[in-house]
Amino acid sequence: MWKILKDNSGLSLIEMVVTMVILTMLASLIVPSAQMASKRTKELELRRNLREIRTAIDEYKKNYDKALSDQKTVQVLNATGYPKTLDLLVEGDDFGGLVKEKKKFLRRIPSDPFYKAQEGDPKWGMRSHADEHDSTTWGGEDVFDVYSLSNGVAIDGTKYKDW
Repeated sequence: MWKILKDNSGLSLIEMVVTMVILTMLASLIVPSAQMASKRTKELELRRNLREIRTAIDEYKKNYDKALSDQKTVQVLNATGYPKTLDLLVEGDDFGGLVKEKKKFLRRIPSDPFYKAQEGDPKWGMRSHADEHDSTTWGGEDVFDVYSLSNGVAIDGTKYKDW
């Protein structure tokens, strides 16, 4: 009358296949979301770095103009008041002796998260005061603006180099 049940511990092949299908479906939903989050983080970093450099350029220009007005000195011919190079923002400038000590505007030049420059190559595209607003070549007179050298396209469909 009493039946003896045989205890089979383990998984059947069907249980394993069903489990793998469920895990595959979950992974197919999570991986694109994680990739999008990573791209969004890099885009935020690019915006922040562009803002940091552009703010430093603007501060340089304000300090140059203030140094000129405080000294009541005649402006040098063809001097726009913008830095000659990005490195000048890190090294500092005394504006030709108009101020007592060099004023620095950046601790370092931030990098572009979407463009990996080789050694010696520029990290950013630059435009001078005399260049067109959408120019992709630098006139070399000064640094009026910076832009990304990446050919990538943002989540919103715009190109990074147009930011």
